[in-house]
Amino acid sequence: MSEPRETELKLDVEASDLARLREHPLLAGDWTETELTSVYFDTPDGRLHEAGYTLRVRRDGDRHIQTVKARGEAAAGLFDRPEWESAVAGPAPEPAAFAGTPIAKLLDGAEDLRPLYTSTVTRSVRRLAADGDGGSIEVALDRGRVWGPDDRVSPISEIEFELTGGSPASLFDLARSLGADVPLRLGVLSKFERGDALLKNRLGRAVKAEPVALEPDMTAAQAFQAVTLACLRQMRLNETVLLAHRDVEALHQLRVSLRRLRSAFSLFGGVIEDRRMPAIKAELKRLSEPFGHARNLDVYLGKTLPLERERRPDEAGLLILERHLETERTAAHDAVRGVLESREWRDFLLDLVAWIEAGPWLGPDNPDAARRDGPARVFATAELERRRRQVKKRGRRLAELDPEARHRVRIAAKKLRYGAEFFAALYEGKESGKKAAKRHKAFVEALADLQDHLGDLNDIATAHSLAADLARGAPEGAVFAAGLATADAEARTAHLLAKAETAHEALIDLRPFWR
Repeated sequence: MSEPRETELKLDVEASDLARLREHPLLAGDWTETELTSVYFDTPDGRLHEAGYTLRVRRDGDRHIQTVKARGEAAAGLFDRPEWESAVAGPAPEPAAFAGTPIAKLLDGAEDLRPLYTSTVTRSVRRLAADGDGGSIEVALDRGRVWGPDDRVSPISEIEFELTGGSPASLFDLARSLGADVPLRLGVLSKFERGDALLKNRLGRAVKAEPVALEPDMTAAQAFQAVTLACLRQMRLNETVLLAHRDVEALHQLRVSLRRLRSAFSLFGGVIEDRRMPAIKAELKRLSEPFGHARNLDVYLGKTLPLERERRPDEAGLLILERHLETERTAAHDAVRGVLESREWRDFLLDLVAWIEAGPWLGPDNPDAARRDGPARVFATAELERRRRQVKKRGRRLAELDPEARHRVRIAAKKLRYGAEFFAALYEGKESGKKAAKRHKAFVEALADLQDHLGDLNDIATAHSLAADLARGAPEGAVFAAGLATADAEARTAHLLAKAETAHEALIDLRPFWR
């Protein structure tokens, strides 16, 4: 029984492009093809899932291989996780093979294990030398499906690069070269996760941010990697939904994931600064700009306009406005899809993951290397304190601030909230679990309350901008109705400011969970 770490880069690809990849000059040569059937197991009470492990038995020809994997951190593209493999006699798990694995302590035996779902895959494999680092890369082309309950199915079409020795940088170099000819997207779902999503009927739905799995012994650099890859995972899951169809909530959650990502860049500040950082931030902002316009139209049509229709049910111009904006929204969502389907978007995300995993910021020339390699919790405490002071200072006499100053408060509060969510796991052992969770929840809820009121004020500012844009070419009835809606929304400003100021005071009076 060995305890190797599996390091692989997983990329999604259209099924129709798998043959092109197999014949690509960089992958030319002899391929070995096998049929793999894998059955995943857990106890009725989900003990393995709860503890963060998966158990499968895979049939490969005449062999059966039992594998235990630690699910590890949320992954985007690069999966790096411990695994334990043993040959077994047949398709059922063998308790004797649990010895030496973490699940031996979780399971007294295999009697209560049950099959959850099955994956069937045709796998084509060949091995390549990894340029210049003495290692090798096993390339696997997988095509198949995961079968869940009630005949629910999730198709599998992906290419995996598994590293045997050498640097992960070689995996990204190969992926970039192949991606120049065949569209490749970061893979974020393991076959286990596909099956789990089938069980819970979550495939194809918008995905909210998941808790970030930080460990107490992590460095600040490792925490940054875990946080940013979790953001990219959320982004890719919602991107998949948007590529299938227009979905208001998926676009919202995709934008949330990118805001969280930008906040992570800001929170970790000098720890990650290198010569590429400014260009990365600028490119992310440029590429994602169409997402904001589409989201603003979604909010206006889904929130602002219905409220105005309730206030003024007889205003005919509201229907003209709605029709005009629906046309604009269709074009805006088409622009979003255009970005997501573009090669520059795919290449940017692949390069971003490569930079996160092996960029110059990890080298010895980083001027803040001591903080980068220091304890994540020490870093997090200092950063949360700094961000709280910023919110406190900027939010003084909030009701008297102009819209631009209120916007700065909103941004500061947003970064503090994301930081509180990112770093939560680092403080779970600080005091009794229930007490720590209660204090964290209270702090985040207070932040969310402030954000909600500031967000409503921001929606009013956005309505002003939209009304100004409509004045340049929209039908007269639409312009008039938009003006009415803006005026009616503006009338709520004083009330919202008072509530925001109260929320700010409540937040500052609350003892931070990290102290």
